[in-house]
Amino acid sequence: MRYGASAVAVAATAVAGAGAVDADSAWYRSLRKPVWQPPSWAFGVVWTPLYATIAYAAGHALGTAPDRRERTRLATSVAVNLAVNAGWNWLFFGLRNPKAGLAGTLLLNLSNAQLIHRTARTDAAAARALLPYAGWCAFATALNASLVRKNTTR
Repeated sequence: MRYGASAVAVAATAVAGAGAVDADSAWYRSLRKPVWQPPSWAFGVVWTPLYATIAYAAGHALGTAPDRRERTRLATSVAVNLAVNAGWNWLFFGLRNPKAGLAGTLLLNLSNAQLIHRTARTDAAAARALLPYAGWCAFATALNASLVRKNTTR
């Protein structure tokens, strides 16, 4: 049950976030990008296992939480994190606003740190499984910051 619920929540996040993404739009294609930006296809390749890892880590940690109160706190942390995760796409692509996206990804990094901390209190292995996700989000923050710098009129 807990793995199924976490998988459904993560899949809903992926679908909700993807609804805003249009990497082929004239707006996105017109942005000046750093040379180190991965090709568009790489994002799906990276996010698929990261989402699977989030679902695994959430399901596993929820199963090892010592009591209902801790499970509720952990589930809340996961839910907030997933909402912020999907929200970045709407801030960046939906609003066509790299600065708003940068604010969103900074918030996601804070949420990741809090989620990993909360998860580690219950399940160290699940917390370690979240580290690649946090690392990719940190990379995404650097990429988003570069897009802001390169596309801000001075």
